[in-house]
Amino acid sequence: MFGGVAVPANSPHLRKSGSRPVVYDLGGGKWRRGGFIASRGGRRFNGWYRSSGCSAMMPSPILLRRLKVLLFFIWGLICCKIGWDSVMRMSADKRDLFLYEAFLYFNPLLLAALMVWLWGINLWFFAQGGVNYAKIFDVDQSHLTHREIWRCAIWMTIIVPTSMTAYIYLYSHGEVSYAASQPVLLYAAVVMILLLKDTLANSFPFTGKFTPIWMYFVSKFAISFADFFLADIFTSMAKVFSDLERSVCRMVHRQVATIAWLEADSVCGSHSVAIPFVLVLPYLFRLNQCLRQYKDTGEKATLLNALKYSTAVPVIFLSALKYHVFPDRWTNFYRPLWLLSGVVNSSYSFYWDVTRDWDLSGFTRIFKFNKPHLFSHMLHGRRWVYFWVIGSNLILRCTWTYKLSAHLRHNYVTVFIIAALEIFRRFQWIFFRVENEWIKMNSKSHSHLSVDEISNDEEKLLHSINYNV
Repeated sequence: MFGGVAVPANSPHLRKSGSRPVVYDLGGGKWRRGGFIASRGGRRFNGWYRSSGCSAMMPSPILLRRLKVLLFFIWGLICCKIGWDSVMRMSADKRDLFLYEAFLYFNPLLLAALMVWLWGINLWFFAQGGVNYAKIFDVDQSHLTHREIWRCAIWMTIIVPTSMTAYIYLYSHGEVSYAASQPVLLYAAVVMILLLKDTLANSFPFTGKFTPIWMYFVSKFAISFADFFLADIFTSMAKVFSDLERSVCRMVHRQVATIAWLEADSVCGSHSVAIPFVLVLPYLFRLNQCLRQYKDTGEKATLLNALKYSTAVPVIFLSALKYHVFPDRWTNFYRPLWLLSGVVNSSYSFYWDVTRDWDLSGFTRIFKFNKPHLFSHMLHGRRWVYFWVIGSNLILRCTWTYKLSAHLRHNYVTVFIIAALEIFRRFQWIFFRVENEWIKMNSKSHSHLSVDEISNDEEKLLHSINYNV
């Protein structure tokens, strides 16, 4: 409208035989021809970009993106081919033990990468729905977008499997010392990235707003929504932290690429007493947050929430007793208690998700949908979404409790699948938890506006009465 002149599309000076209309924008200095743009600094033809004064041809961003996707899939196929051939070189009796150990080192970071991918989808969905998640989490506008988070996930997805493939290849070809260095170098790189505060600030969308994790025990700060939101995510990644502890323990004791950890009395073995303590830490963090919230607000609901997280403690420790009591004692006494505690934890957690975190009390919102908000065009009104998320949440709550059992560690494939499903459950949970918080924030803002309007009306009425008097 301003600074641009429209040129007739049928001008003989702007069209060639068989070509589409071309328009020149005087304000922007760009030629537009069909779907391609030729700016003052260069021209783009048939998906290729050529800078003025330079004879080199550069591919367009679309072609570059497609090339990156193609290279990504080629890289994945190469890793799978090298890994499969390397595993087939091993003897059958050593193969399962080696895969179990290799899986232990790399699956925590693979699960973390999965969480980052899904978190990017969460942010994309919020952006599409117009949900101001930056306001909900009380962060500035410099946080990462979903595209930047996906970029981080892509690098994680590339680096971790590449290191795992190198580990398998080197071990199968007899280079045990070089193979043992692969997980050590990978974990050292992760630690270095986390220690660099500037790098961390640019790679985590809520940096600076979360209370430091070690402060959860001392309860020095008031707990914000972002704090307990992150702590809830940590409870779904308890298996990740447990495997990280076992991996680091083997690296410290130089048990990588060895079979020393297979001994029952090994420091880093499956019977280690440190495993249940690491598993329970995220729940203790969240429990302490609830107690701090009760201290600050005096709300009794926070005590009920604390009770929910405390029900995970007997599930973890009763299961760990399998390796430290006689088999008959476990079968006749501790196993029934473990099953009972698992049922209590799953039921309580499911009830709290539906009625408190999501505010689907009595499932009324499934049938009425009488709360207008910005998610209405995507979620509200679609009953199957709520039926799906409630049913899947119940099933995955039960399987997650079962996975916390110490006596299932040997079945690493099943445990990995259940751990990935728990991360997917948390991914679903985030949608409805943030949705519920967004509704509450909008309701509070509307109530404040109503109070202000009423007060303004009262002032106008008093002013008119005084004027008439």
